[in-house]
Amino acid sequence: MSDAATDIETVRWEGADGVMLAADIAGDPDAQTVLLLHGGGQTRHSWGGTLRALVSRGYHVASVDLRGHGDSDWSPGGNYDGSVFPNDVEAVARRFDQPVLVGASLGGTSALMAVHQGRERDGQDIAGALVLVDVAPNIEPAGVNRIRSFMHEHIETGFGSLDEVADAIQVYNPHRPRPTNLAGLEKNVRFRDGRWYWHWDPAFMWGKHADSDETRIVDFEQRSRALEAAARGLTIPTLLVRGRQSDLLSEEGAQKFLGFVPHAQYADVAGAGHMVAGDRNDVFTDAVVEFLEAHD
Repeated sequence: MSDAATDIETVRWEGADGVMLAADIAGDPDAQTVLLLHGGGQTRHSWGGTLRALVSRGYHVASVDLRGHGDSDWSPGGNYDGSVFPNDVEAVARRFDQPVLVGASLGGTSALMAVHQGRERDGQDIAGALVLVDVAPNIEPAGVNRIRSFMHEHIETGFGSLDEVADAIQVYNPHRPRPTNLAGLEKNVRFRDGRWYWHWDPAFMWGKHADSDETRIVDFEQRSRALEAAARGLTIPTLLVRGRQSDLLSEEGAQKFLGFVPHAQYADVAGAGHMVAGDRNDVFTDAVVEFLEAHD
């Protein structure tokens, strides 16, 4: 599988309320579009290997920075409540003819809700298919709190060096090899006042809506009910991908989702945790491609 010759263009698209979202796009624009939506605290670069692999398979691919992340605008007034991310996903999806939505964690719940609210709005499916990566209506509070703790660490103090950034990531993902090329970490942090800080808007964690996404302490029952209703309404081809070592989505949670969506397919990726695409990108991409080709 060759990815040499992948020409990637960075663009900016308008979200739901004027917030500008950065995206990397590549591949034949006349081919089926696949939108890649990262998890909370990540950026569009987390899909780098997947983007190149999908382009090499003939797809048109766009990897989007969610608002408050990466090179996208921060949300006015620190508003990161439960509706803004799905609204952005819907706005981007409507730029294309029923793209495939591939969403990890926050990107996945946002994609699920965007599909639901799009159909509620005008009876049309905004997407041709949906891939949820290690997220479902029922997730584990302990896994949520571990993500939340990691994102809160150093949010105010930052890091003195990229080595410190690598150390922090290593503690969070002990099963993944520590990066040897620290320059790649610069996509995840910003340098100011002599220190490195995470790329995301601090208001994403500290703002007035500090209980509204999967990285925070949330009303799990309320959140689960809304996502379950959205899942039960799915009619488009759906794939759920779980990292077998994930502490966020358990096998029980995955099976509950499959009960809500009987037509959904399921891939359980051995050797992967919550960051499935980063842990086992080859296996993950093969599962997605197999799913897409079956529903071409």
